[in-house]
Amino acid sequence: MKLEYDLAIYLKKIKNSNSYFQTFINKPSLATGVLVLQPGEEDTQEPHESDEVYYVISGDGFLKIKDKDYKVSKDKLFFVAKNVTHYFHGNKKELKVLYFFGGPDN
Repeated sequence: MKLEYDLAIYLKKIKNSNSYFQTFINKPSLATGVLVLQPGEEDTQEPHESDEVYYVISGDGFLKIKDKDYKVSKDKLFFVAKNVTHYFHGNKKELKVLYFFGGPDN
């Protein structure tokens, strides 16, 4: 069982792919990954079947949760309940975010 993860590897995988996120832990009770949005890039995620936590590594912009925009900045953490509409938008800098699901990433 892998216990140590190097984010640089997963950030590189995103850079070399057509996806803006990479899930690197995907267990029945927990999923973890990293999301990178370039300025103007669209966050197309749909509501999830598990609660989720986002930790902002770097960047700016907003996280819309339901109908409210929350300002995004380095070291902020956000909780999004399962089945709630949410997405990142309006970033003027590259946005890097760690995400944690309270269940698998389906």
